[in-house]
Amino acid sequence: MREPNEKFGQPGAEIDEELERIEIELLLQGLYRWCGYDYRGYAYSSIRRRVWHRVHAESLPSISALQAKVLHDAACLGRLLADFSINVTEMFRDPAFFLCFRENVVPLLRTYPSIRIWHAGCSTGEEVYSMAILLQEEGLYDKARIYATDINPDVLSAAKAGEFPLGSMRTYTSNYQRAGGKNAFSDYYLAAHDKVIFHPSLSRNIVFAQHNLVTDGSINEFHVILCRNVMIYFNKALQEKVLELFYQSLGMLGFIGLGDKETIAYTSRSDCYAAVGPDQRLYRKIK
Repeated sequence: MREPNEKFGQPGAEIDEELERIEIELLLQGLYRWCGYDYRGYAYSSIRRRVWHRVHAESLPSISALQAKVLHDAACLGRLLADFSINVTEMFRDPAFFLCFRENVVPLLRTYPSIRIWHAGCSTGEEVYSMAILLQEEGLYDKARIYATDINPDVLSAAKAGEFPLGSMRTYTSNYQRAGGKNAFSDYYLAAHDKVIFHPSLSRNIVFAQHNLVTDGSINEFHVILCRNVMIYFNKALQEKVLELFYQSLGMLGFIGLGDKETIAYTSRSDCYAAVGPDQRLYRKIK
């Protein structure tokens, strides 16, 4: 039997990696069975960092102590789930992607009588509003419906509000221009103190809804699915599961867009897609 480590969980302490992994697995299993949140397929290194951050923030001696607290303290549970929610995003993130979409996908979308887009893992909504702006500039927004989903209800509420920090607008304006923007970016928002509020017309065809990519099924059949910089936090098995969900949710000849560190290549469905445009993670379903 292993000798107990009195400093277990303290910064700088030597940690028994096997015991640590057992505790993290038990914590994630407890979250799944008690709350229905399934993080068991997330990348271990990412989950481990966030678990230890919460252990130290709660001034607890171990991961096991954190498990006990989150199962009996709803506020602590909420804080841990917020730690697990990755909300790094910006408007027109990776401008070359949006430019590729504008040049290669929009002409085909013009031929559709209606357009259904699923933005999965939408976070606080910056990229959702980016797509709404792009579609409006291309004359397609009136016949489009964007379904914006995320596991985190708090970030969905922020996305619905359409309010973003004023200090981010310089970066967002640069991104917009490099993404082929056709107007003055400031036309789309009003500044109010330290924030900006995007025009309500941009959200009139957006449906915000809570959806868990790990446990929930398809919500419709779509012409476009965007899930950018979400699956980098999943292990290989979970990536395959989510990509299969997207395959089943995407209509034939529909488009899927991923983050710049994500790919369809080397997955079980790789031969079902063709790349769209050079050097972008944008694909078309061909079979």
